[in-house]
Amino acid sequence: MSKIEQVINEIEDYVESCKPQAFSNTKIVVNKEEIEELLAELRARLPEEIKQYQKIISNQDNILNQAKDEAERTVNEAKSKADDVIAKATDQANQMVSEHEIMRKAYDQANQLLADAQGQAQQIVDNAVKDANNVRQSSIKYADDMLASLQTIIGNTMDNARDRFDAFSNSLESSMQIVNSNRNELAGSIVTDQTAGAEPAADGANGQAQ
Repeated sequence: MSKIEQVINEIEDYVESCKPQAFSNTKIVVNKEEIEELLAELRARLPEEIKQYQKIISNQDNILNQAKDEAERTVNEAKSKADDVIAKATDQANQMVSEHEIMRKAYDQANQLLADAQGQAQQIVDNAVKDANNVRQSSIKYADDMLASLQTIIGNTMDNARDRFDAFSNSLESSMQIVNSNRNELAGSIVTDQTAGAEPAADGANGQAQ
């Protein structure tokens, strides 16, 4: 298991351990510091893992070069064997009457050896290319799976943060409405008290007039 997989497992375990949000079966309460710490660790390890995948992909060049070297070596060995066969056949032909038949057989054998060697060399190169492509595709698929998991975790974290902010905003709005209502009630009481205070003064004035 890679280091990125270990961190993702830790994040998944942490998410599973989080308490569900009140009145919700799908939302959970996440500790911001803990999830940020896990994401920071994942972010720190991600470049190292990607470098390893790139190193694996770069090895395909080595695989192809080794295959080409082996193919060239096989062809050279076949040519050397063919030359030996021709040389021996030539020596034998000089000593025998049926020189033409001996040379024909020698050339046929040499050509067959060369054809077999070329076929083996091509097979080696084809297999090397196939193996290199498989390694590259597997590495790319693995890196994409890791990034997809990280994208899902970050998206879920953003959704939870947005839900908590909306709930906090609604709570503040409700509190503001209560404060406005209380102030309106107090404002009505102040007007009533001023009116009540003005009545005795009016009565006193009437008494003096009498």
